[in-house]
This record gives sequence, C-alpha cells and structure tokens, in this order.
Amino acid sequence: MGVGVLTRLSRMLTKWLTKEPEHPSESVLLLNFDRLSYELRPGDVILVEGRSKVSEVIKLTTQNPWTHAALYIGRLYEIEDEAVRKTVSRYIDTEPKQQLIVETLLGEGTVVYPLEKYRHEHLRICRPNGLSPKDAQKVITYGINRLGTTYDVRHILDLGRFMFPYSIVPRRWRSSLFNHNAGDPTRTVCSTMVAQAFQSVRFPLLPLAERADHGKLHIYQRNPRLMTPRDFDYSPYFDIIKYPLFGLDDLEVYRQLPWGDKDVVCNDAGDCFREIPEQVLEDAVNEVETTSTEKPQKEDTIKPLRSVKTAKGEPS
Repeated sequence: MGVGVLTRLSRMLTKWLTKEPEHPSESVLLLNFDRLSYELRPGDVILVEGRSKVSEVIKLTTQNPWTHAALYIGRLYEIEDEAVRKTVSRYIDTEPKQQLIVETLLGEGTVVYPLEKYRHEHLRICRPNGLSPKDAQKVITYGINRLGTTYDVRHILDLGRFMFPYSIVPRRWRSSLFNHNAGDPTRTVCSTMVAQAFQSVRFPLLPLAERADHGKLHIYQRNPRLMTPRDFDYSPYFDIIKYPLFGLDDLEVYRQLPWGDKDVVCNDAGDCFREIPEQVLEDAVNEVETTSTEKPQKEDTIKPLRSVKTAKGEPS
C-alpha cells in the first residue's frame, strides 16, 4: 500500500516538474528550424533550452540556458547496421525519412523521438569536430543500445538539494555525482548518456590534461556523471552551429531586417518603452539652459520614458 502511494506521488511530482508551457518559446523566433533540420548530421548533439520547472532548476545550478542534450541519429535508412535499425523500429513506428533523436527524459528514461518534437523550442547544434563517419555510427549505436534504460532520479534529487542552503543539508546527503563509482548502469541522465556515447569512441569532450615527469602529455576522460548540457557548448572539440531566423550572409543584409520603431527598446516580450534619442535630450537640455535665465521653467521639461505598444500587443 505504502509503495503504491509513493509511486503515485512520484508520478505526480514528475509530471509537475516536466510540464512545459503550452505557448511556444519566445526564443524560438531566433531559430530557423527548417534550415537546422536540413543541415543536421548523424552524431550531432542538439542542445535544448527547456522551459519546465526542472529545466529552471538546471538553469539555476549550471548558470546556463541549455538544460537538455539529445543525440541526433538521423533517418532510419541512415543507420548502417540492420540490427540497430530493427532496435529503433521496436521503440518507434516511424517513416523512413523522419529525422530521429535519442534522449533521456525524466519520467520516460532513454527514448527515441522525432526531431519535429522540438520545432517550437530554442535549439543549438554542437557538432563533434573531425568525428569520422564510422565512429559517428558507433556513437549512434551506443545511444540506441541505451533505449529502455530508466532516468536516474537520484540525479534530479541531487539537483534539488542545491536549492537548499548547505548548512541544513547533512554532508552525507550531498550530491552522489562526485562518487568514484560509475553508478547503476541501467540508469542515466541526458548529458551523461550522450557523453558516454562519445567516450565509447575515445572522442574528447572536456578531457583532463596532465604532463608526466618525463614531459610526455597524457589526457584522461572526465567523469561523465559530472557532464551537463552546457559542456557540449563549452567544449573546444565541438563546433557550435547556429541557424538564425534571418541569414546575414550577404553584405549589409542586416539593414533590410524588419525592424520596428527604431526608438523602441525592450526588456522582454511585452515590456517595451520608447527611448528618447540622445539628440533630443541634448536639444532639450540646451533649451532649458538657455531659458533658465529668462524665466522659471516648469518641472518635467523632458518627458520620462513610457511604455509603448509593440506588435506583440500591450506592454505588461
């Protein structure tokens, strides 16, 4: 009875933590999803700026907007090994040309989904620099072979502990991520799974470099349990590829972008105001100085900044 109650509570908490807002991300306007989809290569890492409550925890603890990492495995026919293709087909009923990703999600474990799932999210491609096609297939195979493994909930609990002051959390209850053992091989999290996939072919992510006494340099892989999505963005061995909504390849094409009122600046969507140009301010100040010796001036000669209505509607 007690176990059943705990299971239901766990499911309710997971649903609450992972629920995404229904409206599209404002940041999606920065991205050309169709172009990104066209340019993706099997073995690329896709970073996602999540918007769920658990994503906000990750942003807080890592001080970085990227909260999730997925491995792009391409279309079904791009997977060379027939046995691996059959494994994918057991987990998803997909069209041959549908683009697929492997990812590890709270409440679902390691799963395969269509790339289209993230059309309305802010994404970034991290491409392993110099990864051979043969090793790219091995990386993909590693991720596919992890399908069905469960999510490491202990990892989420460790993240949650960061929200409490250390003074009230016993030392023995602190994060298990720094343990020397590899943990339960049937459990993982998104960035750990992707990091292990690349480590399986000895591709560096953020290796530790050490010079021996005789001067020879050695590098060692870092603990994959310590990896977060931002590490793929930070790694010098991954190329960062962006596909903005507006391409700026042509000279001065940025001057043709559909800018709104040039005097309107925004703190956020719905939080915009009209900024007084410097020349207007200078002229107003000069006028005040000129007329101050003639007669007293009323206060507020220069009107304060005010909120304005933009294409998104009324300001908040």
